[in-house]
Amino acid sequence: MLTKTEKSFSFIFLIIVIAELVCDSTESLNTYHYFTKPLILISLIIFFLKHSQNLDAKTKWFTLLALSFSLLGDILLMFVDASANFFIGGLVAFLVAHIMYVLVFLKKKNTANNALPFIVILLLYATTLFHFLKDGLDDLLLPVIVYMFVILLMAIAAFLRKGSVSKNSCILVFLGALFFITSDSLLALNKFYTPLPFSSISIMLTYSIAQLFIVFGIKNQQ
Repeated sequence: MLTKTEKSFSFIFLIIVIAELVCDSTESLNTYHYFTKPLILISLIIFFLKHSQNLDAKTKWFTLLALSFSLLGDILLMFVDASANFFIGGLVAFLVAHIMYVLVFLKKKNTANNALPFIVILLLYATTLFHFLKDGLDDLLLPVIVYMFVILLMAIAAFLRKGSVSKNSCILVFLGALFFITSDSLLALNKFYTPLPFSSISIMLTYSIAQLFIVFGIKNQQ
């Protein structure tokens, strides 16, 4: 399923993610967290730049924008303890990143796909999640609703690629979108509902896998 190059990069990527998890959870190493966390997206950007020659210009640049805004979001979220504005900034950065991914995915949409059953499942999931979050959102109610809508749209756009790209590309991007939803759901529950055990580990793992799968999937689309 993965090429030799992708397997080699996955190993390097795994080391970076593990380093971030260790630095983030170890007080004596916490200073290095400000280096290891951005390095996750920086490594993906470098990899994508080196291996995206087969893609058209719009797909390439929209993907790079998605990764760059994700990197910005990661950096902003590292400083949420200093000010709530950093969380809002991170939210906006990831919102833009998801919109960029939507634009990339829709370029390969297959109009023959029936997305209605998947949309119903997503709406049921989002409604259930919102039930747990709503009482803790306060002034962030509207921004979070908008964000939820956009990330669901991103997953739907990923689903619509089925049949218009290679099976490998379709599966990777779709799984990446689902991992992204999982990561953001865990983050939201941990912040607005109740603290989750090992939340920093589960959020970062699912997020890193999401970005890796999406990059591999876009790189391999035909």
